[in-house]
Amino acid sequence: MTAPASPPTRAPKSDRAFIRIADVVKTFDGFRAVDNISLDVAEGEIFCLLGGSGSGKSTLLRMLAGFETPDSGRIEIDGQDMTSVPPWDRPVNMMFQSYALFPHMSVAKNVAYGLKQDRMPKAEIEAQVTRMLELVKLDRFAHRKPHQLSGGQRQRVALARALAKKPKALLLDEPLSALDKKLREETQFELMDIQETLGTTFIVVTHDQEEAMTLGTRIGVMDQGRLVQVDAPRDLYEYPKNRFIADFVGSVNIFEGQVTEDESDHLRVGSAALGGEIYIDHGMSCQLGQTVWVAVRPEKMRLRREPPEGPVGGAAQGVVEDIAYMGGLSHYRVALPSGQRVRATLANRDRHDADAPTWEETVWISWPPAAGVALLS
Repeated sequence: MTAPASPPTRAPKSDRAFIRIADVVKTFDGFRAVDNISLDVAEGEIFCLLGGSGSGKSTLLRMLAGFETPDSGRIEIDGQDMTSVPPWDRPVNMMFQSYALFPHMSVAKNVAYGLKQDRMPKAEIEAQVTRMLELVKLDRFAHRKPHQLSGGQRQRVALARALAKKPKALLLDEPLSALDKKLREETQFELMDIQETLGTTFIVVTHDQEEAMTLGTRIGVMDQGRLVQVDAPRDLYEYPKNRFIADFVGSVNIFEGQVTEDESDHLRVGSAALGGEIYIDHGMSCQLGQTVWVAVRPEKMRLRREPPEGPVGGAAQGVVEDIAYMGGLSHYRVALPSGQRVRATLANRDRHDADAPTWEETVWISWPPAAGVALLS
């Protein structure tokens, strides 16, 4: 299936492959941490590497920084082969998860540290430090020590220090993981604003799906050392390549079934898990009787007491087992006669909805024909 064009998103400065990773392999004691990865990152892009622990994303980032050497393959930055270039001579800087600020130095001296190491003239150092602190909105805190700052402020000091040397690319390893949820969400937008102001290429490693979806111009999902799918956030979510991507990125319902009809504009799947037929508004060019999996996101589910009217992608009766009220949303889990549990997410538009389904109630779940995506693996 070919995804339709996505709506406009933040665009990189150019389509030029500013960072090029070609057939890169890295092993540790016979284990392939990075397994034959190829990837181009455009100039001015925020590219997010998303994956679970041990997926290889941090190892790939460390190879870009020069802290690890590939066993084979090639890494280019701005057209230059980085194979024999040491970390300190690469046109990149890295911001670590721990921030690694010097506790005995003021905010200004932390930001100036790398510039002094490069023997930049004092007047230029002062001007660049002032500019960086204004950029991260910490100019009023220049003389404070790190322990006198909040977690979000320390994160911005680390960011200012990493950007002070004007790297062509900034590598960020789980940059917001130490922040609480609300501060992390606020800082994501600050990070995007700073990147847009400078135009620096950012590569962000994260295990947080929401963070990757918010920050990334594109996202590369890694699993067991491989890049499974690279796409814009919306395409990754709405058109997953396989069940792993569908399940890893966000929440999803997956129904197994067999193809009963496959035309250019639609697909029919008989599903024992659903207890009926599933209709999808795209074809797959597959064999009749072939096993496929249909992915439907919870927010696309409809929950009603009466049978659905009009065209549907699928429908079944079930019993409400659980309800989680989250303020703006409520998450329902509905048990079908087959034993499959279906998740549905409903927006709480009214302060009190007397018609909302409740525990142990029999309901109909359904979804529109365009909501499902058929997967071959």
